[in-house]
Amino acid sequence: MKSNFYIEYYGKQIEEADLVKKAKAIWTKSGNKVSDISSLNIYVKPEDNMAYYVFNEDVTGSFSIEE
Repeated sequence: MKSNFYIEYYGKQIEEADLVKKAKAIWTKSGNKVSDISSLNIYVKPEDNMAYYVFNEDVTGSFSIEE
């Protein structure tokens, strides 16, 4: 089964895959390998235009969801 997940807010739309891609880019930019990811949780706060992530239950951070 294929599924898509979108967040719509303030006339904007963002796809789950785009959030995951941004988070993985941050992970690899820090010198880590994608294969080292055992879990990724992303929390979106549209009113702040921010996404907050947790890799492997202990590495945290955030990024803007603005295009």
